[in-house]
Amino acid sequence: MTPPGTGYIDTLTPDQTAVLKEVWSIIFHIADSGEAVVPADMMREVEKEALLGKGAQTPTVQAAAKAGWFSGNKSVQAEEAAKAEGHGHGMAKISLEDLGLSVDKLRPILWDNVMGDHPDALLLRFIRARKWNTINALSMMFKAFKWRLDEDIPAVKYSSDIQLNDQNPEFFEQLEMGKFYIKGTDVEGRMVAYLNVRLHHPSDQPPKTLEKLTIYVMECGRVMVEHPVETVCLVFDLTGFSLSNMDFAMVRYLISIFEAYYPESLGRIVVHGAPFVFWGVWKIIEPWMDPVVASKVRFTRKDQDLLEYIPAEHLPSRYKGGLDKYEYKYIHAQEGENDHMADTATKDRFVAEWKALMWKFEALTREWVLLGTDKQVDAERTEEIVVKERHELAKQLRVAYFRMDPYIRARNLFHRQGVALPDGGVKWTYDN
Repeated sequence: MTPPGTGYIDTLTPDQTAVLKEVWSIIFHIADSGEAVVPADMMREVEKEALLGKGAQTPTVQAAAKAGWFSGNKSVQAEEAAKAEGHGHGMAKISLEDLGLSVDKLRPILWDNVMGDHPDALLLRFIRARKWNTINALSMMFKAFKWRLDEDIPAVKYSSDIQLNDQNPEFFEQLEMGKFYIKGTDVEGRMVAYLNVRLHHPSDQPPKTLEKLTIYVMECGRVMVEHPVETVCLVFDLTGFSLSNMDFAMVRYLISIFEAYYPESLGRIVVHGAPFVFWGVWKIIEPWMDPVVASKVRFTRKDQDLLEYIPAEHLPSRYKGGLDKYEYKYIHAQEGENDHMADTATKDRFVAEWKALMWKFEALTREWVLLGTDKQVDAERTEEIVVKERHELAKQLRVAYFRMDPYIRARNLFHRQGVALPDGGVKWTYDN
């Protein structure tokens, strides 16, 4: 059970709930008009922390601080603009235009990112990553949305592996060799992703192929993550590692996307079997990492050391002490597995049902945000009633999402293995 006050659904303190409501409120203001007005002091405080180094100073945060809403003296300019438009002294205006987004793209990319998740869970990941600072969380989230649009992440997520192989040289080869795969769960119920570094040579494939592969595997895995376990365990297997396997550009890419675009996704990083030559590499890599991410890194030397993090029944038997006789093999597309995607009539019906629930959830969330204020419409509607209705509606949204899922998203390895179930459930099997 997730402890109270840790910032996850059903554990929020009143103050944390207030921040979540504030984030939703600003999203609605921006979705309705393209801009929102917030206290200028809030923006100035955040801007000062970002630009003067009072917050986390990873390369990702530094880059974010120099762009978007916090460029130059934009908060001062925003306050002047807000006053000129009659918003009042001490208020500042923020808009999507600063981030290169548009109103018509905000709602689709937000809900495309939610998928089968509870909508609050997505927002809370960004809020926790930015230490409950509303403006920083929104800035981070909108930058992530912009990245998803620029990189066309939805196309990667919904495409078949055959299509991705046609578009990206050596794509199938990466999947077939088992360089990066997901299997089973760790001692805390997190999915485990194994990265066999000895199989990687930077010159063997275009960098863009590796990036697309990473996104594809992550997006496939994200659909299988469900509250209360919202993070994954990464095992970097350095058995047989040499400097010829080292790819600093790819390491930077992984760090940047986990920190900036998939926040709060990493629960544990296990670096296994590192040879002596790796420690010089580690001295270069560690400063690139956010301190919070770096604190999740653990090193294991012997295979049996992995049992502290992965149950013996779940650990592949190629590691001493592991009991699962699993051997990775990539299963290619099966004939007819994506026939549902051609059934446009059923697809349209299921999409319409999901959208109706989406609009209903938004309306209920708008009501929730206004509870206890002078703008509350129905005085008989209590926090307890509305919260219960939102949670129930979030469950209905999840059911509706997975009902339409086979009509909008191509099947992948996890469907072929029987791991990803039609209702969104996950069923790992182990050969003990």
